Amino acid sequence: MRSIGEMARDSGLSVSALRFYDRAGVLVPAWVDPVSGYRWYGPGQLEEARLLARLRRAGMPLADIRLVLAGWAGADTDLVRGLLQAHLRRLERGLSDARGEFSTLRALLDHRENPMTSPRTTTARISLSAPELAAALDAVRFAAGTNPELPMLGGILFDIEGEDLTVVATDRYRMAVARAAATGQDGSRVQAVVPLPLADAMRALLQGEEPVRLTVEGDRVRLESGDRQAAGQCLDHDFPDYRRLVRLPEGRRVLVAAAALREALQAGPVRASEVREQEGEFYDVSVVRIEDGGTVTVREDGDDDPDDVGVNRAFLLEALAAGARDELVLELGAPTAPLAIRRPDDEGAFSILMPVRLEN
Repeated sequence: MRSIGEMARDSGLSVSALRFYDRAGVLVPAWVDPVSGYRWYGPGQLEEARLLARLRRAGMPLADIRLVLAGWAGADTDLVRGLLQAHLRRLERGLSDARGEFSTLRALLDHRENPMTSPRTTTARISLSAPELAAALDAVRFAAGTNPELPMLGGILFDIEGEDLTVVATDRYRMAVARAAATGQDGSRVQAVVPLPLADAMRALLQGEEPVRLTVEGDRVRLESGDRQAAGQCLDHDFPDYRRLVRLPEGRRVLVAAAALREALQAGPVRASEVREQEGEFYDVSVVRIEDGGTVTVREDGDDDPDDVGVNRAFLLEALAAGARDELVLELGAPTAPLAIRRPDDEGAFSILMPVRLEN
């Protein structure tokens, strides 16, 4: 028998992935300790786990993987070969379609006569309240990207315009926006993408109540608090136009007690019919809904109601914590529309989460 840690090491699947596949009924342990809940796997399950890992790396849907594993166990080679061939054809068609679309996009880029540039000026110097800037950074830090293939998302956008500093972070699956009042800018717009380590160093300076000074000079940015400072180079990438991305279709809004909703998410059911993976990490899907009476419920798996919205549970928990209010406004639209979390006393601070498509 192998422990779950040994199974993870020998199969190439992570411990979290093995837990997901157990809950989804794809690779169920041979024995589970009734007291500790610890999982143990039989000798014959290692081959299944390695096969499962290969199929997931090839992008095969979980429903087909179940059939492949069943055929493999039953020595039904015709079934297995047929499923593998069908998936390969799907991949080839998808690759062909993607190549056509990217060819068109490259042609459009080559023929653009006036490429878009970010609205940066040479210098900007502003003064800000340390607590306000700290709160703004805390409200968006959780949504920053960490994918090295998307370096433009590996920082926090500082967008200075008039008497406002807007800070924005996104990893494509979620976005957070917050604002702090600023003085000293002449009204022209200046943007700087501050890398995460520098943004974290800036946040560490914001301990007192005295105003702080933020300076952007070319590709350099500096935050000064008393005789201390955090300075460095901005990311040499344009940040996505967040103003376009936050134009959401109108949805149903409800005022929720943040602590109660967090408790409901942590204790409530998760969607067990599909294992979800995002950039190599597995996550739980919670199904939420605004009821007719204006309450928010975390739904049972299998209740395929058109008003149900699937969401990455960990992301929603982080967004609720970053909201930093006892009460928050939850906004739900269609199951395909982003979910929004807003502060009732500050419309300028909010986060949006992309929904998870629920499989029937």
